Amino acid sequence: MKRIEKYTYRVEWSEEDGAHIAYCLEFPSLAAHGSAPEKALSEIQTVVAAAVKWMDESGEQVPEPIGAKKYRGNISLRVSPDIHRRLAILSAEAGISLNQYIISKITL
Repeated sequence: MKRIEKYTYRVEWSEEDGAHIAYCLEFPSLAAHGSAPEKALSEIQTVVAAAVKWMDESGEQVPEPIGAKKYRGNISLRVSPDIHRRLAILSAEAGISLNQYIISKITL
């Protein structure tokens, strides 16, 4: 079972919901809310743990944490592994592929 602490989480305030909403980038369909950022983070970690357990039990492939992936730093140009990781996180947040994200940033 993968350690849920290694996944990438984001917490933001939702005026519409009147609560903090937490997301896990490796599980884009999951979200949880809380009255404080810490509560929202705790809730999403509980949801992710349940999802990982269910996936393990059903034999499904559990997503690898973004931060644990090994990046070669090679897209169509050479960049450092840290830049590659940051671009991967930004593209995941945008909900598009890394290639699409980079193209959107370099297109004039």
